[in-house]
Amino acid sequence: MRQRLASLRHLVRYLARVTRQDLPAMHTEWERLVALVEDIQRDVEALAVAHRQSLALMDVAQAMNSSLDLDTVLQMVIDYIIRLTQAERGFLMLREEQGELRTVIARHWEQEDLSPAELNFSRSIVQRVVATGEPVLTSNAQHDPRFRNGESVALYHLKSVICVPLKVKDRLVGVIYVDHRMRSGAFAPQHLGMLMAFAHQAATALENARLFQEVRRALAEVSQLKDLLDRVFASIASGVVTVDTEGRIVMCNRAAERLLCASFEEVKGYPWEQVLAPLASTLRSYWPVVVEEGREVVGVEVSPHWPGRGRVYWQLSMSPWYGENRQLLGATLVIHDLTEQRHLEEMQRIFERMVSPEVIRQLSWEQLRPGGERREITVVFADLRGFTALGEQVSPETLVTMLNRYLALAAGVLLEEGGTVDKFIGDAAMAWFNAPVPQPDHALRAVRAAWAMQQRLRQLHPQLPPAWRLGMGIGIHTGEAVIGLVGSERRLDYTVIGDAVNVAKRLEEAARPGQILLTEATWRLVQERVAVRPLPPLSVKGKKTPLRVYEMTGLR
Repeated sequence: MRQRLASLRHLVRYLARVTRQDLPAMHTEWERLVALVEDIQRDVEALAVAHRQSLALMDVAQAMNSSLDLDTVLQMVIDYIIRLTQAERGFLMLREEQGELRTVIARHWEQEDLSPAELNFSRSIVQRVVATGEPVLTSNAQHDPRFRNGESVALYHLKSVICVPLKVKDRLVGVIYVDHRMRSGAFAPQHLGMLMAFAHQAATALENARLFQEVRRALAEVSQLKDLLDRVFASIASGVVTVDTEGRIVMCNRAAERLLCASFEEVKGYPWEQVLAPLASTLRSYWPVVVEEGREVVGVEVSPHWPGRGRVYWQLSMSPWYGENRQLLGATLVIHDLTEQRHLEEMQRIFERMVSPEVIRQLSWEQLRPGGERREITVVFADLRGFTALGEQVSPETLVTMLNRYLALAAGVLLEEGGTVDKFIGDAAMAWFNAPVPQPDHALRAVRAAWAMQQRLRQLHPQLPPAWRLGMGIGIHTGEAVIGLVGSERRLDYTVIGDAVNVAKRLEEAARPGQILLTEATWRLVQERVAVRPLPPLSVKGKKTPLRVYEMTGLR
């Protein structure tokens, strides 16, 4: 174009010097001038088109780079291509992992999606671009010797077509295909060049969008995994507390919040020696082992007095907390709460002192239902005679020592017979038979135990000072009662409630030292196995009719 402008300036200067004699020769120069102006005009128009296309490419690049959403980018790509090339339709196809092309966007000049019936294009042209990696421009595919034998070209009456590859680092990732089915020569070589430049921008945008989608999927997976780990971490029954190398609390789960009686927000960032003050001396001794030597500490049992909870029983484990490349971040403290277990163990030990080992071996804990059950039992009450008067003569310590000796004798005999020792009431002991494990001979077990108590008491007396030789009155009754767990969540007793207990207590109160009294209900169950002496009917508190009572004199 510079050469043409130079020629134009030369002609203008020549014409400025023309004289009348030169007019006949001007015709040729004039024609030359017109031709130069027309050429320059075409060059200017081409430059204007190229400028518009460059501006359009800049707009496209800016628009594509403004979004990382893959669907938005793909739709934007085709709409810009159709507008820039004035095509009728545009397709964007991406290559699957298996190598097959998949049409992901198909639009027409009105910027709307093509209907399924309009999804037809020249497969032979597309396959050629995929196979060679080179673009294709044809002004009339039906007359183009390269494609006129293609079935799709003839079937769909295709004319103007441009198909260019989408490449990322020399790797073909798809193709862009535009056509005009009504016009031949709709596309010029400059359209092809523009589309190639545009395809490069589009491929880059598509790759960025694809990478963004992968990153977003990865972040979603990581987020889901984190949520899962958070839920798992929160659901762990044991308390978990993480501490950084400076000794400040970084994280704790819900179980730890319950154990520490403090929320995570209340302890976050605080020194563990402050938050875990009752454990400070213990943890301080193990901190160098874990943090400096990188060793685990497992199964340390402690029983601190924790504010808001009282005495607790915990098992502690500490281990190093590592990050990437085994960088030490701090320590992890795991707290297993054994408080309830220790309380249950203590209850079991108490229960074992109440119930004979034989009964415990047969017992199912499911039988100890809260609320209890009605059952026939035989109740035994045994009380020391003269104990209150003796208490005025000796010290409390001596009195307790002597009492324990008598009650241990009574409890031992009752447990040997499979009885359940319910309680000690001062200098009296209460027990029952036939619960929690059924004992068909419960009445016989009760009278045997009572007889053995009196015999062993006589054997004990020679070992005691005369002032300590106390007698025991025993009352036995058989009747229905409710046996089970009574109380609240904080305090439960395994006990028996019913009139049978009251009757046995009244008989024990009426018995003289060394005497065993039975009600008629008990006597009828054991009459063939014991010797008795009938006594006058006994009037007792709470009963309108006097009770028929028998004194046991021996076993048969």
